[in-house]
Amino acid sequence: MKKAIIIGAGPAGLTAAYELLTKTDIKPIIFEAEDCVGGICKTINVNGNRMDLGGHRFFSKSDSVMSWWVKFLQIEKGVDNPDGPNPKKMDDVFLIKNRLSRIYFLKKFFDYPISLSYDTVSKLGIKKMRRIILYYIQARIFKIKDEKSLEDFFINRFGQELYRTFFKDYTEKLWGVLCKDIKPDWGAQRIKGVSLSKAVAEAIKKRFIKKQHSISQKDLETSLIEKFLYPKYGPGQLWEKVAREVKKMGGEIHLKNTLVGLKSSNEEIISVTIVDSSGRKKLCKAEYFISSMPIRDLIKSFDNKPAKVKSVAEGLVYRDFMTVGLLAKKIVLKDRNKQQKMIRDNWLYIQEPDVKIGRIQIFNNWSQYLVKEKKNVWLGLEYFCNEGDEFWTMRDKQFSAFAISELEKINVLRNEDVLKTKVVRVKKAYPAYFGTYGQIEAIKIFTSKFKNLYLVGRNGMHRYNNIDHSMLTAMAAVENIIKKRKDNENIWQVNAEQEYHEKKSKT
Repeated sequence: MKKAIIIGAGPAGLTAAYELLTKTDIKPIIFEAEDCVGGICKTINVNGNRMDLGGHRFFSKSDSVMSWWVKFLQIEKGVDNPDGPNPKKMDDVFLIKNRLSRIYFLKKFFDYPISLSYDTVSKLGIKKMRRIILYYIQARIFKIKDEKSLEDFFINRFGQELYRTFFKDYTEKLWGVLCKDIKPDWGAQRIKGVSLSKAVAEAIKKRFIKKQHSISQKDLETSLIEKFLYPKYGPGQLWEKVAREVKKMGGEIHLKNTLVGLKSSNEEIISVTIVDSSGRKKLCKAEYFISSMPIRDLIKSFDNKPAKVKSVAEGLVYRDFMTVGLLAKKIVLKDRNKQQKMIRDNWLYIQEPDVKIGRIQIFNNWSQYLVKEKKNVWLGLEYFCNEGDEFWTMRDKQFSAFAISELEKINVLRNEDVLKTKVVRVKKAYPAYFGTYGQIEAIKIFTSKFKNLYLVGRNGMHRYNNIDHSMLTAMAAVENIIKKRKDNENIWQVNAEQEYHEKKSKT
């Protein structure tokens, strides 16, 4: 039996394994460096309270991905699916959630994406809004034709004033560098076709035209989606079930196993060297190799690589993050309805300049089943950092105290209401679009010459992909194996276009 070695048990790696088992007679063998499956889509259980690292919404404009998900979890009974199961009686369920994410700025709530609503005008003031509109018109007339930076990307779509008010500070908090030093590719992939005019148009339609969108919401830009699916017990629930199915069908998954060496010959990968949790090395051979591990580490493991490729790989940058799971009796942050016990947002983008926190997840609003005792509020406080910096090396207790003090400063909660905290560090969460990213084509050319090597997923391609994009790259890799395709350009085309290409044709 032919074998495929898969590096990484995140969405891309598990998707590739399942696709191989259901469509070929190739046996997948997964090696995962961490102690659990799911990658950054894992769910962490803290005494019955479950943490989602980053907030993972399940929606896609790809029919293939949507149908793939519902093989494992059924969509709950509701308007979208009247024959679905009741989540109170069944666990393997996708909940249908309404999306609400807002910007918290000047201790006020603003729409996300930002819109020129009466509410926005009243909070910013007429003078500020006049500048926003004038600069937006100016940007549309004198559009920057050659977008060289993320700053250019934002200004072209929102104008100088709106960019400086709502995009610059938060984005620089996220990446730790200036927007003018970041390639525009990140905006093209994450924000895609959204502009101020589209956001306004969608807001007007929502106000006057009550249209029901399907879960896939193919007629909406990704940043404007109104609803999404969410596993009852968090994203890890789905990937843990996929992993069980992979093993049941004959695939192998080895946790705490890290790739450290990769041997090639005649433009083919012939073996990899794996180190297990006890430090023992083993040589593993296969006919196919699929990698979702960080490109920087993959290139380092090659036995023979050009100096240029080595240099580019070593210069690739990643942004890490830390999440503080915080259980509290209540929060003091209120919306318009002062009687409302808690705001309805899935998460808040924190734009306040005097704090370091980037986002706040309200886990109760993702799934009530993530919270052990419904009377409590379960939050995820997200901080963007670099492995080894002052945040990363801070002791858990000290960092939790710092995070709580920031929430007090911006009137979110009081220290005396905090019941428990849990600090989680996530390495290489965001592949960065600076450093040597502009030269990544050298790595693409080098790895593409190996006929049996397939790079997939977010870190495997150094691309800020959503879950569905990562899955689509894995599906494309398996398709290439089946069809014996000689190049992998179709994998690199996933989520590469300015327009969401799944929107143009069904996958």
